Amino acid sequence: EVQLVESGGGLVQAGGSLRLSCATSGFTFANFAIAWFRQAPGREREGVSRIDIGDGGTFYADSVKGRFTISSDNAKSTVYLQMNDLKPEDTALYYCAGVPARLMDGFHTVGRRFEYDFWGQGTQVTVSS
Repeated sequence: EVQLVESGGGLVQAGGSLRLSCATSGFTFANFAIAWFRQAPGREREGVSRIDIGDGGTFYADSVKGRFTISSDNAKSTVYLQMNDLKPEDTALYYCAGVPARLMDGFHTVGRRFEYDFWGQGTQVTVSS
């Protein structure tokens, strides 16, 4: 059974940092692309960042470039999202999602919600001003 479990969310002041974790199981980690999405109340779920585990390729939404960094620990089958210089507009429920990497070949963006097959339950990030 494929599982993705997020952790690390919380309340932080603007300018602060958080590191989110996505612990995965039930599939061959190296064959997957793992992404972070976020959804604020009343808004569409948007892609934040993606990492292709096999070749280490990374992609970011323009809104987080230079502030967020995605990485993976292959020994732990875990993906991280380091978020620095957080802004109130980063407040959202953050989800990790997975899809076989071959299905994202040639796409140099995070991707869209419907392109991902497996999802975690989400972790809340709240940034106060």
